[in-house]
Amino acid sequence: MSRIQLHWEVFSLKVLSLCVSLQAGSQLELLSEEETSRGPLLQACLHTMALIYTSLLAKNPLRRASASALSSVPDWLQEQTVICLSACLSDSLSTVGSDHSSYSHLIDSITACLDAFPLGERCIHRLLAEGECFVDHGLAGRHVVQAQLMHSCLAAVKASMLVVQRSQELISAALQAVHPHCTLQLTLSGLLDCYTHILTDENFLQAVQSTAGMAVVLLTRSVMGSGDRVAAVVAGLLQGSEQCAECAPVWLTQSCTGLYDSGRPAGVSLYLCHGALAMLNWRGATQGPQREQLLLLVPHTLLALDTSVKESSTAMVVARVLTLWSGAALESLQGGLSSPPGLLHDSLRGGSELQGHLLEHVYTHWEHPLDGVRHQTRALFKNLLLLHQHSSPLAFSDPYRDPYFTQLTHNLLGLEWHQRGKYGSLACLVELLGAGYLLALDPQLPSRLLGLMGDQTLAPYASDLLERLFVSHKAQLVEEDGTGGTEAGMERWHQTWVTPLLQVLCRARLDQTTYILDYFLPKLLRCSPSSLAHMVQALQVTPTCRPPGSRGALGALMTCLRAARAQGVVQSEEGLWGGLVPLFLLRQALVHKHDQVRMDALGLLCESHRRTEVLTSQEMELLHHFLPSSLNSQSPGVRQLTVSLLKKLLCRVKDSGQSLQRRLVQERDQGQKVRDQHILDTYKEFLCWLCESLFGVLLPGASFSTCLTALHLLCQLAHLFTFNTGSDDVFALGEVVTPAQAQNVLYCVASNFLEVKQLASALLRQLPPSAVGLQEPCRMQTLLQAALDLSTSTKPFDSVTAAHLFNLFLRQPALPQALLLCAQEQGLSFQPPALTQPQAFEALTLETNTLAVVQYLLLCLKAEVVKAESSLLLAAASYPLYGRAHCITAALQQLNTGCLTLTGQWRNVMSELITVSYRMSDVVSPVVQSSSPEGLIPMDTDSETSAGLQRILQEIQPRDTNDFFTTVRELDTEPTGTTVSPPLTCWDSGSGEGYRVTAQMVLVCCWRSMKEVSMVLGQVCQSLPLQTSSKHSDQGLITEEQVEGVGLYFRQQLLQSRHRGAFELAYVGFVRLTDMLRRSGSRTLQQLPGRWLTEVLQEVKSSDPSSKLCATRRSAGIPFYIQALLSSEPKSSSCSLLKMTMRELTALAMPSPDRATDQTTVPQVHALNILRALYRDTRLGENIIPFVSEGVQAAVLGFTSPVWAVRNSSTLLFSTLITRIFGVKKGKDEHSKENRMTGREFFTRFPALYPFLLSQLEEAAASVDSDRGQVILHPSLFLLLLVLGRLFPSPMDGSSSPLGLAPFMPFIIRCGRSAVYRTREMAARALVPFVMVTQVPSTIQTLLEDLPLEAGPRTQQNHIHGILLQVLFLLRSYQTDTHRPQAAGSDISQALRPRLWLASRSPLICSLSHTHLCVSLCACECSLPVFRLSLDSELKELREETLALLMASELVTPGGPSAVCGPPGTTQYLLSLARLALSASVESPLLWGMEDGNTSRGPLLLGCLLQCPHYEVRELALGEVLRRLERERDEEKGEGQISSHWPQETIISNLTTLALHEAHPQSLAKVLQVLSVLSVNSDLLWRDGLRNLTQTEVLERVLTLAEGFAHSVELHCASLTLASRLVVHLVHSDPQGVAAVACLGRWGALVSQSCGVEQNAEVKMMAAEVLVNATPTLLTSPNLPLGVSHTVSLWRGLFTLLQDEDQDVRDRAADFISNLPTHLLNPDVACVSVCPPVALDMGVGLLCQLFQLWGQVPMGILTLTEWLLGDQEQETATAEDEEDFLFEKGDLNLWAEPVQWARLLHRHLGVLFKAPGLTALNQNQAELLRLSAQAEALSLATQQALEGLPALPQFSCTIEHARLALQQERATLVLAILGTLRQTGLSG
Repeated sequence: MSRIQLHWEVFSLKVLSLCVSLQAGSQLELLSEEETSRGPLLQACLHTMALIYTSLLAKNPLRRASASALSSVPDWLQEQTVICLSACLSDSLSTVGSDHSSYSHLIDSITACLDAFPLGERCIHRLLAEGECFVDHGLAGRHVVQAQLMHSCLAAVKASMLVVQRSQELISAALQAVHPHCTLQLTLSGLLDCYTHILTDENFLQAVQSTAGMAVVLLTRSVMGSGDRVAAVVAGLLQGSEQCAECAPVWLTQSCTGLYDSGRPAGVSLYLCHGALAMLNWRGATQGPQREQLLLLVPHTLLALDTSVKESSTAMVVARVLTLWSGAALESLQGGLSSPPGLLHDSLRGGSELQGHLLEHVYTHWEHPLDGVRHQTRALFKNLLLLHQHSSPLAFSDPYRDPYFTQLTHNLLGLEWHQRGKYGSLACLVELLGAGYLLALDPQLPSRLLGLMGDQTLAPYASDLLERLFVSHKAQLVEEDGTGGTEAGMERWHQTWVTPLLQVLCRARLDQTTYILDYFLPKLLRCSPSSLAHMVQALQVTPTCRPPGSRGALGALMTCLRAARAQGVVQSEEGLWGGLVPLFLLRQALVHKHDQVRMDALGLLCESHRRTEVLTSQEMELLHHFLPSSLNSQSPGVRQLTVSLLKKLLCRVKDSGQSLQRRLVQERDQGQKVRDQHILDTYKEFLCWLCESLFGVLLPGASFSTCLTALHLLCQLAHLFTFNTGSDDVFALGEVVTPAQAQNVLYCVASNFLEVKQLASALLRQLPPSAVGLQEPCRMQTLLQAALDLSTSTKPFDSVTAAHLFNLFLRQPALPQALLLCAQEQGLSFQPPALTQPQAFEALTLETNTLAVVQYLLLCLKAEVVKAESSLLLAAASYPLYGRAHCITAALQQLNTGCLTLTGQWRNVMSELITVSYRMSDVVSPVVQSSSPEGLIPMDTDSETSAGLQRILQEIQPRDTNDFFTTVRELDTEPTGTTVSPPLTCWDSGSGEGYRVTAQMVLVCCWRSMKEVSMVLGQVCQSLPLQTSSKHSDQGLITEEQVEGVGLYFRQQLLQSRHRGAFELAYVGFVRLTDMLRRSGSRTLQQLPGRWLTEVLQEVKSSDPSSKLCATRRSAGIPFYIQALLSSEPKSSSCSLLKMTMRELTALAMPSPDRATDQTTVPQVHALNILRALYRDTRLGENIIPFVSEGVQAAVLGFTSPVWAVRNSSTLLFSTLITRIFGVKKGKDEHSKENRMTGREFFTRFPALYPFLLSQLEEAAASVDSDRGQVILHPSLFLLLLVLGRLFPSPMDGSSSPLGLAPFMPFIIRCGRSAVYRTREMAARALVPFVMVTQVPSTIQTLLEDLPLEAGPRTQQNHIHGILLQVLFLLRSYQTDTHRPQAAGSDISQALRPRLWLASRSPLICSLSHTHLCVSLCACECSLPVFRLSLDSELKELREETLALLMASELVTPGGPSAVCGPPGTTQYLLSLARLALSASVESPLLWGMEDGNTSRGPLLLGCLLQCPHYEVRELALGEVLRRLERERDEEKGEGQISSHWPQETIISNLTTLALHEAHPQSLAKVLQVLSVLSVNSDLLWRDGLRNLTQTEVLERVLTLAEGFAHSVELHCASLTLASRLVVHLVHSDPQGVAAVACLGRWGALVSQSCGVEQNAEVKMMAAEVLVNATPTLLTSPNLPLGVSHTVSLWRGLFTLLQDEDQDVRDRAADFISNLPTHLLNPDVACVSVCPPVALDMGVGLLCQLFQLWGQVPMGILTLTEWLLGDQEQETATAEDEEDFLFEKGDLNLWAEPVQWARLLHRHLGVLFKAPGLTALNQNQAELLRLSAQAEALSLATQQALEGLPALPQFSCTIEHARLALQQERATLVLAILGTLRQTGLSG
């Protein structure tokens, strides 16, 4: 109350002062000039008002009131008022001190005087000299690199500019006066000096320097007027030439002396350019030529900075100023600055030199990492187009015919689509020329852009360009057709834009269409809402067949409707469900197999343009259909989207319900009231059903995904509605929650998944307290004891569970008493803090309980630390310390430290907590600071082995240094010193092992304890208030000394810990500490990071092998320590700490001039490792980019070091830099175009690397000379080629570029001579991007001409091989280039044909012949004359000669190749011949003139390959045959074509023979796969020698293969797949006699075995494929060809696959629904893929239906009952075999839910009871009795086991309790089934 009263008094005084000021103003306004008798009183009043005005802060409302009062004085009193106000300002100027706040306040006062305050402006004019002296004084020496002072300096510069702007007339008049050295001139001169100092001092922020640049130009303009002389002076400033300033006053030139200095920083000209563009007027009448020259000088000055700019922020300023210049130039052209076309028009026209340089700047920066630079570059490009249009008459009158626009468009379209800057430039062209212009040049542009929407990085750019295109195209069509032809125009528009979209949606893979829904489709519908009807009509007539993995027509329909509804195009009450789309289609989509289709259908239900749209009963029924099968999704994205969409639906329910409630009150129509009330009742029923459904799945054994989704949705229900029981809300759901459901939520806290714990804890706080039951003392005491036990568990996740339980208790008033009872049971001396008030506020209860929990846990922790100091092994096995510490941290996080009342007790507790944390760290430090913490403790538990632990610790602790650089350390074999280990009797208690400790347990105990200490200390420093001199003593809880001590602790841990887990978490705590230091008001603490950084850098520089800094393990925690210190530096500062650190580290990382010594090696290793961490730190952002060049140089030069540690660290640094420069790898392709950069862009951003890389490459290439007969490998050659291989020349680059890539090419080509194969290959790969696509043919011809025409004595094989590799890589890139020219300027056939001798076999040059064959193959496969060939004849001749070479080779000749291994490279050579033969016979026979019917060479070649003795050749040939067959099969499915007659019978005969006699497993698997594809449509003729084999004999042989090669996954799957094809053919050919085939049982057993959970994923996928294909023939056949037992076994395997962990296996198994006979299916789901849960439900129901069809209802009941009971022996054995290891986990199925499976079986059994034929069950009395006995025994054993578990086993024995609960559920359901049978009288 006292605080409230104080605030009220302060507020009253403010209001009173405001009223007095207003009243004084009104009184002054009424004064007349005659009332001069009140002179002294009036003077005092004016002085008081002026003093109030100048002393108040800027945001104080009294200042504005005082200004209003002073402005209201009469005219005769204004001069006197100005004098008073000037006097007050003068006093402030003279009394300003060194305090920063006084400067800021005075600057605010001067600025306020010029802000709509005429008297204040007159006051400034009066005191101009003195005022400007203040600004001068305020600016001088204020370049301290602190953000607050920099902002003040910026305000001072802006204030001075405002004064100059408002006083231009006064300045001009004063300077034109007689006195040449007036005070004002001196003031202005001083201002210029300050501005010059700011511009030339790089410590100032860029914002301050940029403002100073504007101030210089403004002051120059104010002094010299706005004539042509100003332009000349400013141009001289830009050029740094005083000769151009001759027309300026001498004092002005002298004041700018620093700006004319040749050594000025490069940024000076940048900021002066900005000032010139911002402060000079560029629109108006024609002026002198100096203005034009200045306008043209600005871009030249800016472009000169491109190669010198390092910081990205400076690049941003350059881009912004260039855009500003282009706008000014455009204004000058439009405003008539240069009326007659002259120099300006010529310079700005397209094709000019200036335009070319500006375009190069655009192409260099349009993919800059900064968004701002890319945006400004796009704006510059747009302005350049407009400049050309305004400066060229043709472009202005008819832009479509302008050659410049045409050439530019062709160039942009010819660029690769992975260049993101291309899209924005094309969008600018669309805006200027229209979409029709681009569509005429490239009609396939819409399809091409839609194909790019699958790439997440390109989708936003492609969608923006698409939007510009279709909006422009629609406007053009409407304009062309007019009002009469709109329908035809829209049809053309639909064909152009909608048809390609629908094709992509129907046929493309789902992951490729995600971004179409997000980015493109909503924009299209916004542009044309009427297109929805066209989409729906087109999709409903689309064929249902779709490629695998696509969404099909149904999915595309859902996508379009969802997007339309979200955009408000259609509403549900407009007949959406029954109008545009039938209801059964929505039901199908909601349970579709593909996640995206289901999500689109759900989005269609949930998303609405109106939040108050009423939820219809049909929508609720559809949600009933959707929810049960969609809770258990493994995909995080699907779960998140499901929750998000259902949240939107619940918001609709809430908002529409509130709207209906308001309408009920106001509605008078009784019928409408009844309808509204019915809707509200329906809402309540729906919400109750939703709650019950979600609570019902939170059972023991529920999957992680189900729990997570259900808890998310329940939390949303709690947030939007309420679970309170006493609420008046009509939607209150508290009565729905039962105690059992609340307990299930509570038990979810014991989940191993952190997110489930968090959601369950949050939900429990929202549930009714009566249902949760924490208010019951007994329940509370039991849970509290469980939490205390879990806090000492050896399982890390148990401590997290304990922490969540403690957080639940913190809001219970009975917690202190419960803690007291626990303390009494444990014999602890504990007195909890008492509540000061019986009915305390919730905040006070929370604080008291938190204090009690922390005190109790701290008391326990102290005792355990004392024990751990005696025996670390005992602590690791019985009471690891980290659990208690984690609970303390979690409790402190719940506390609001801003309003604590028990500060005295908290201060003592925090001091004690910090002390205990230090002791806890001291216990575990020897382990985590060891050089090898992972191997400290022996794995076995033998006492003699473990007795050496303390000796090991004693050995490693004091001498753990980096002397591995010089000597090898050995562990002492004799014990030294005494140990403090406990007696070894503590290991055994007399009857056996007392506890078991392993190295894992000790290590986890130590590093997790270290982690929790770091978390505790970090939380304490971050959240608790600090005791400082400026605060009252009772407000702070920790002192500055404690904070500094914590910092020193973190320093020690980070610099000395060796275990990554320990120092990584110490880093997290240290980051919290540094953040707190930066925010603290203590100057001492704020200076600590800088001091610590300086100290550690000095320690790194002076480190040597005897240092304790860890030089292994990537310098351990040292990089983390420096990262945390640098991240504490304010982002708005000039980053001086970062710059200083990078300079120091790069200097250390560079190799020393002399030889590497121990004194230089260790610092170099540290520097390289620290640099790597800094370059990886994303928080440093673009601030680290200026130092990339030095980092690359250090990494490359580090490879020359003779020390391995330096080379290793250099490798890691280089890898990080590659990622930093070129971005994270977008895919598996190491050489992806998305991770490349143009050479100009690369060297513009890193100019220092151009001479460095060139000189290094020249040096490396000079050492590559294979002629010497020795291998010389330059150390850094690999890195150089790796970097250069990621650069490429852009076709948009200028021909004469100072940073061109041409100088690198000769050296890269020379590297191809290396004697190292890998070097030659990398040189060939690096050469490809350096050759422009138009120069590839000529480059290939030049390279080929260097090859010899015949063998000679001086022929160098490495040289020849290197050239061939380069030609090969160039040819491959040229073939895949989509934008190669149609005609090139070279002919390679004439150069290649004379050198075909290189492809002939020679014992010495097999690898060379192999490469030449690859070159020939690439050249021959060019089906179009991409090279200049006369009518394709020369290419045909080349193919004929190559084919002749192939036919004459040993691969085809009768003798054939020898099976004996030849010289090195023989196999490689034969594989090259085989690829050539496969190209001619399998891949492209038409291209080679070997089409079927014209020649027999194709089958001959393929037959030779299949009979080759080398298995590699056979495997290659079989793989190619398989690919062709699968390709033809997919084409037949998609297009309905008739099967081709390939391969011929001879080839099939070769394949079957090979299958019977192949010895190599991989080749055998391939041939079986080929035969499986071939046997789909027809029976194959199998021949073994001269004897034909029957299908049964073949099946037996194949099954023998499958049984014998179960260990080979590929061969086992191939043989079983082929066997399945044969079985299906047997059934089709002889449905009645197939049962006599004995091997069918073997096949069924193999398939069932392949469905087991222990099988490999590939095996299970094969089994799913087999069962899906066998569904219509075997599984659902009324004839039971396999017999009922084997058929049911296959169904059981199918159900197992439908519950598999692997989603792909489940999805494939669910496809059996699509293969079911139509008479067995509901028409609504016929031929539709459904999700696995629905398929499982449908499958069991279908099996029950089949049991009736087969007449086997009794067997069906017995079978399903056995499945329901489960295999108890296997489960018990599995449970007994489980051992408690920390990290080792068995095969876990996180998706299957056995409880739901049991309930599903129980439900279908209930349906099966109603089937006819149940009376036959009386014949199976023995089976029923056996099942009953098993169920009763299981129920009894389970009940006894549950009773034997400890209290609350859901927390202490979670897995065991879940297993027993499942067994109990199964036994209960089975007994219920048998009881039902007894009631019917069927079981006697």
